Amino acid sequence: MQLLSRSFVVLAALLIPSLAAAQRQTITPPGVRPSATLSQAVRFGDVLYISGQIGMARGSADTTIQAQTQKALENLKAVVEAGGSSLANVVQCTVFLVDLKDFAGMNSVYTKVFATEPPARSTVVVAALVTPGGKVEISCIAGVPK
Repeated sequence: MQLLSRSFVVLAALLIPSLAAAQRQTITPPGVRPSATLSQAVRFGDVLYISGQIGMARGSADTTIQAQTQKALENLKAVVEAGGSSLANVVQCTVFLVDLKDFAGMNSVYTKVFATEPPARSTVVVAALVTPGGKVEISCIAGVPK
């Protein structure tokens, strides 16, 4: 009996990592080039983990917090939809702001997108974003309906 139990434990240890790997899927929305250093999102089972989306587009001169928040949310929407879900299924967001004074401007756009049943949210003020001129970055977690 003990030999059978040990065999089961060894078999389970070998199978569980491969089952987990089979559930993990990298998500890249259409029109976005995959990166060697990060995934736009990772779907694991019925959950999407979306990387931070910045609020700037190449060639965009709009530097207002409202415009950058709108663009970050549009980017977020594209990634969530590429993962088979929608903004209605977002359950948690983290907003990174470079300047606390931009909170009201960010919030005015954010609350229009998540007008009813908003996701849980944390807002963090950071020293800088990786993208020069960036004022806001938003990451989130979303469920994927069956």
